[in-house]
Amino acid sequence: MAVSKYILVSLPLQGSASSAWENLQRGISKIAFDIPTYKFHIPDLRVGTLDSLLALSDDLTKANSVVEGVTHKVKRQIDELERVAIADSSALAVDGVPIDSYVTRFSWDEAKYPTMTPLREVVDSIQDSVAKLEDDLKVRVAEYSNVKTQLSTNLRKQSGSMAVRDLSNLVKADDVISTEHLVTLLVVVSKYSQKDWLSHYETLSSFVVPRSSKKLSEDNEYALYTVTLFRKVADTFKTSAREKGFQVRDFEFDPEGQMQRSEELDRLQHDQEILQSTLLQWCYASYGEVFSSWMHICAIRIFTESILRYGLPPQFLVTVLAPSAKNEKKVRTTLENLCDGRNSGFWKSDEDSGMMGLAGGDADVHPYVSITVNLSA
Repeated sequence: MAVSKYILVSLPLQGSASSAWENLQRGISKIAFDIPTYKFHIPDLRVGTLDSLLALSDDLTKANSVVEGVTHKVKRQIDELERVAIADSSALAVDGVPIDSYVTRFSWDEAKYPTMTPLREVVDSIQDSVAKLEDDLKVRVAEYSNVKTQLSTNLRKQSGSMAVRDLSNLVKADDVISTEHLVTLLVVVSKYSQKDWLSHYETLSSFVVPRSSKKLSEDNEYALYTVTLFRKVADTFKTSAREKGFQVRDFEFDPEGQMQRSEELDRLQHDQEILQSTLLQWCYASYGEVFSSWMHICAIRIFTESILRYGLPPQFLVTVLAPSAKNEKKVRTTLENLCDGRNSGFWKSDEDSGMMGLAGGDADVHPYVSITVNLSA
């Protein structure tokens, strides 16, 4: 079963990192043996001053919200495209690594984000790249949506009700007559009024060619008939037909125009398939890129909040857990018990709004740093 939510946790070290890890695993195993628990490796990032970290902490929450939002936006676009795509869907990944494995085996991208770079510059760089990716997504989606809308409009004309649809693909050259004196009209008749039409069409005006009406097509509501008459009485016939509840459609047989419309429809179908395929491929690649950016923002957040929470030098253990909904409360109780008991009561209090700001973005306050990563939204 795929995991939809992870919890990143930073625990203060009261001994060695190995003993803290063993205590965590022992505590979690008492709850359930199958709760995924992994170390989340963050390198020694450039700390700077505490003032700079405090200022960065405020901005990180906003940056996380933006990057997370773009991540989910790309994911929703993938889901939408997959619903209409013919090809089998692919697993989401970062550089070929499945998302679940990327989270649980996270490795800082030193080549893209050198650890000696000030954290503010790293965050700004991530935000810039994600903003450009979002702009690119908007342009690509708009192009795809435009063609999709044009195609839908054309298809509706081809397959809608007989009263409004394009009739050109229903009429052949030998179905109509158009001379100086004679003209063939196309009449839409209610499916249940066909007998009435056949009984009365010759009497709707003078100079109607007897037995000239022929049914060309029929759908769930209407039938399409022809009738041939003298051109000079066409307007009179249309008025009489309308009074009887029959609709005369304006139509001029144009084989060249019909061919152009058919070619336009084929072109739009082809363009939509190409744009859909390229957009889906782009989204898969971009999702990996923006998800990686999001995880690096999360890493910076938990590193920054841990420094502000626990102080210098950095002494904390960062882990990633995936408890089920029914086990999450028990897991958090275990995590609290692993923290220094002297601080637990203080952090459970919600009276200090300033301390709430260092809670890592979760709705609840804990004596440890905690960030929730929802893979679906």
